[in-house]
Amino acid sequence: MAVLMRSVSGIRGIVGSSLTPEVLVSHLRAFLEITQAEVIVLGRDSRPTGLVISDLVQAVCRMAGVKVIDIGLATTPTVALAVEIHRAQGGIILTASHNPIEWNALKFLNQEGMFLGPKEIKELFELADAGSFRWAAWNAVTAVVAGESANQAHIDGVLQLPFVDLEAIKKAQFKVAIDAVNGAGSHIVPQLLEALGCEVVPLYCEPDGLFPRGAEPLAENLQDLGELVREQKCHVGFALDPDADRCALVDSQGVAVGEEYTLAIAADTVLEREKRPMAINLSTSRMNDDVAAKHGVPCFRSPVGEIHVSLAMIAEGCVIGGEGNGGVILPALHYGRDSLVAIALVLDWMARHQKKVEDFVQENIAYAMPKKKFDLGNTDLDDLFAQVLSKFPDWKIDRRDGLWLSKDKSWLHVRASNTEPVVRVIAEAPSSEYAEELCAQVELLLKS
Repeated sequence: MAVLMRSVSGIRGIVGSSLTPEVLVSHLRAFLEITQAEVIVLGRDSRPTGLVISDLVQAVCRMAGVKVIDIGLATTPTVALAVEIHRAQGGIILTASHNPIEWNALKFLNQEGMFLGPKEIKELFELADAGSFRWAAWNAVTAVVAGESANQAHIDGVLQLPFVDLEAIKKAQFKVAIDAVNGAGSHIVPQLLEALGCEVVPLYCEPDGLFPRGAEPLAENLQDLGELVREQKCHVGFALDPDADRCALVDSQGVAVGEEYTLAIAADTVLEREKRPMAINLSTSRMNDDVAAKHGVPCFRSPVGEIHVSLAMIAEGCVIGGEGNGGVILPALHYGRDSLVAIALVLDWMARHQKKVEDFVQENIAYAMPKKKFDLGNTDLDDLFAQVLSKFPDWKIDRRDGLWLSKDKSWLHVRASNTEPVVRVIAEAPSSEYAEELCAQVELLLKS
């Protein structure tokens, strides 16, 4: 059964099934109502349904009397920056991120280019369900304006970051492979790499939205990138998701080291220069806790979801943060996950240390971190959590996002996904055997 997913990540569903014109109009109109926007920025990833949904969004905004600045094919972080540049009251991104090609979505940004917070998104959903809206008079219908130079502004912003040693990166003359999964990062990321003085070896950089591999930049989806890195003798490979807010790494041997390492390396290079806290979500590797401890700063945790991490970063005065899915957040540019920032920071670390990704992997404590997902179905989550708690009676408990349990250097997180109709079960421990055992205990409960 098709499910409409609604969360702080916006709404997403299967086009023509759970994501229908009626659903799109009601949620979009609710967004315009609660933001009282006069101008919004609109961008999309490369999915084949993006153009028709963009036409619908533009029409609804115009009939609501809201001016649209359309920047077309754009990464999620590019849209976030464009909201600030154009001083708009909000932004809308058409992307289902890592979901399969038949999905699409609306992601909602506020006037600061950040996702709506829990209170605002709850109000939006309630208003969408009520479905009573006012429309503009015939003479108040607005126009659509093409946004200019959004990509270049994004690239320039990255190049000017105080944590990016442009001279050192150019001097290193890196040869870099980039797999953009034919998504929104297909053009902008190679352009950034060229501006950083890299020799670029592109893979799947034709933004037709026909994903040639699994949309998520997971290790099992990056065999082609690994082969390319080995064949072309690249220093590193970067892999994106369709809207390019996430970035995973392939080392110089063609090994996909896992998306968890992206944030850890980025944090290391930032915290070397500025000793301030960082923040991660509950499902992110404790490698980051170790990196923060090395630099003598605290590492805070938040519920899963970009906006939760961003709000924690603001509250704690963090200099960097993000999520272990390859999403790096650097407030020096903006409070959103950004693959361009991630790439620049990883290259900065490599250039200044004269080391490779595999050196970081070897020099830092390795944790095993299996990530499982199971159909949500009719699972009673409260009952499941109670059963899990009974198996780990002496573990520390965090109930902010599902159930998170920790003891010593191990933890277990069980929660409903924000983006798919699944239960996510993630564990981390010093040994793979123990981490797998933690997940297996929850799986048995789910199947009982």
